[in-house]
Amino acid sequence: MPDSDVVVENNVKSKRPSGSAFKQQRLPAWQPMLTAGTVLPSFFIIGIAFIPVGIALLLFSNSVSEHVIDYTECNSVDQPGIKCANIVFNNTTTAEAKTCKCRINFTLDKDFIGDVYMYYGLTNFYQNHRRYVKSRDDDQLLGKLSETDVSSDCDPFSKTSDGRPIAPCGAIANSLFNDTLSITWMDETGGKSVPLVKTGIAWPSDKEIKFRNPDNLTEALKKFAPPIAWSTSLDKLDLEDPNNNGFQNEDLIVWMRTAALPNFRKLYRKINKTESYFADGLHKGNYTLDIDYRYPVTAFDGRKQMILSTTSLIGGKNPFLGIAYIVVGCVCLVLGVILLIIHIKYAKNTTEMINVNPRTSYT
Repeated sequence: MPDSDVVVENNVKSKRPSGSAFKQQRLPAWQPMLTAGTVLPSFFIIGIAFIPVGIALLLFSNSVSEHVIDYTECNSVDQPGIKCANIVFNNTTTAEAKTCKCRINFTLDKDFIGDVYMYYGLTNFYQNHRRYVKSRDDDQLLGKLSETDVSSDCDPFSKTSDGRPIAPCGAIANSLFNDTLSITWMDETGGKSVPLVKTGIAWPSDKEIKFRNPDNLTEALKKFAPPIAWSTSLDKLDLEDPNNNGFQNEDLIVWMRTAALPNFRKLYRKINKTESYFADGLHKGNYTLDIDYRYPVTAFDGRKQMILSTTSLIGGKNPFLGIAYIVVGCVCLVLGVILLIIHIKYAKNTTEMINVNPRTSYT
């Protein structure tokens, strides 16, 4: 019989499957026989393997030094007793005026040895919303600017009220995190500014492939407006480093990689270890966090944090994975012991199983 979906019988086409081994399900197959001898060792092996792995992951996580500062409710330096959140929320004038300076003193109880990273954290911010995730124009991000061909996914953040196209368009770019954070180490000499590196914080694959600048960036942007919520244009995001500007600005690239959960942190800066005072990381002692507070979060009951953290072989601080391994390992061991006791107490031997007949009782 021909091996095809259509079988010809007496010159009449039939829908009957062909007689091949595959279509008639005659291929050899292996079906495991689950017995106490195979299942019980699996439980014990998984339990014995998972618990040490979980302990190791937990130790790696606990070796990470981390300090978290929630600065959502910090008070204004210029207007003592008034929260910056209220000043920014109530100020409905220009974007430049929506800036409030605040300062928080904090103490590191131990040295942060090694590479130290600064993150900003946001809570209750749903970057995973479907319309938010789609609200971008990938052609723009690749430097292919067009005044007429702007993606409809960017609406209503594709054009200004006077009809000028926006670059970069979309809700993601429009909501770019724009607080400025800096740290000062208060040592015996009166204070040293902690040097922060603003490049090398984005994924290399993003900067090299997904985000490109057009030729002559400033000239190309003359017919485009910056996003409505921005206080500066795309080509002036970093006035100090021209290579960290435009669509290849790393703060923009980090923000455009949307978070999967409503509570997230994103890499903001790295401590520059080339400075002699900070070659080994951050020393324990007193520090001051200075904030140019611009980003409003109180309208959606969000919170803002600054996080200082070191890393381990498995990355940042995350005890969940280690705890999960330990819990699964313990559950497997407990189930293995329970099933072993049941097997020893109620199992039938081979002879009893062979001599089963219709009159054999079920017990």
